[in-house]
Amino acid sequence: MSESLRRRVVVIFNPIAGGGRKRLRLQRTVAKLTLMGCEVTMRATGRRGDGERIAGEIGAEAFDVLAVAGGDGTVQEVANGLRPDAPPLALIPLGTANVLAAEIGLAARSTPAAETIARGIPRPLVCGRIDGRRFVLMAGAGFDAEVVQGVNPRLKRLIGKGAYMAESLRQMTVYPFPRIALRIDGVGHAAASVLVLNGRRYAGPYVCATEGDLWRPGFQVLLFEKGGWPAVMRYGLALLADRLPRAAGILTLPAREVLIDGPAGIAIQADGDAASRTPARIGLDPVTISLLVPPPSGASGATARGP
Repeated sequence: MSESLRRRVVVIFNPIAGGGRKRLRLQRTVAKLTLMGCEVTMRATGRRGDGERIAGEIGAEAFDVLAVAGGDGTVQEVANGLRPDAPPLALIPLGTANVLAAEIGLAARSTPAAETIARGIPRPLVCGRIDGRRFVLMAGAGFDAEVVQGVNPRLKRLIGKGAYMAESLRQMTVYPFPRIALRIDGVGHAAASVLVLNGRRYAGPYVCATEGDLWRPGFQVLLFEKGGWPAVMRYGLALLADRLPRAAGILTLPAREVLIDGPAGIAIQADGDAASRTPARIGLDPVTISLLVPPPSGASGATARGP
């Protein structure tokens, strides 16, 4: 292995993200970073909001990299707590879907994670904001948000994505699918469900917005025109076949601002966590965050400290 950057790394980790296999991945990643010459400090979250609080205590004077070990929800928490002088973010993917890792081409294994933390290249990531809070990947209103709101956390820890499938089946029998009124860059629309993507992927590796780009300001808005369980089944099968952008009954529009007007009280999710309820405003974050992406294949390390 080529010589590594001797980066000072602080790892914010969610101790309940994943099972024993994923905790082992974290241990192996930390061990590999130590062998590569990095100084590693561990900071555990204990409850919701800890990632944000801990991130607010971390500046670039003490650390060169702030690594987030967990899922996309943990990344979102940390992103909301970043100080202006925060070091670049890096990922140790331990969550259920790991959408951000898929977006940047980072495999959910210890060696790629350690290589990216030690040798990764910082890029400015454009985030979104929903009612004043930052999100990294996506926001949704309607059926998928109700699934996120209703999923059983214990079942999620036990069976991962299977918990979302179980809750989706339950919601198909009880969710009323009201028409959602919204304005996209000032133009009125209506849909059964709404998905606002900052990147290209949703629910893991599935490409749902071919024009999405994390590094450019702007969203891709998917309007699901039909409600009801037959439509949900059709959309779900298209997602699993990686054909959702081409599925009938879906309109995709570019946007910089999305106002979801109502009806009032519709669930909204952000980065796979319950976020808000309608009405809501979704816009661009004027401040980018620095994210380490995997180094080019075969890139060699350097001896200088810092990203």
